Amino acid sequence: MAAYVISEVEVRDRAAMEAYRTLAAQTIAQYGGRYLARGGAAEVVEGGPPAKTIIIVEFPSMARAREWYASAEYADALKLRQTALERRLLFVEGVVPA
Repeated sequence: MAAYVISEVEVRDRAAMEAYRTLAAQTIAQYGGRYLARGGAAEVVEGGPPAKTIIIVEFPSMARAREWYASAEYADALKLRQTALERRLLFVEGVVPA
């Protein structure tokens, strides 16, 4: 069953963000992930607060998403993330196909 990694981010350092984005994308692909949304326009229709930048990545499974996040390959990107952006990160299980 697919799993989704949803990030809500606010950029702190634009140059560090670009470096993080490049490294993260390489590791996401290595672990079978693919971007579904990557910073496109987001509109809050109900509730609040206003939406920040939203990124949604699909992985083949929750186990694979966790492997990616804990991987040595992603560790370098995580170091950059600390200065590049403020982030709220969620892992969400998908639904079983009908």
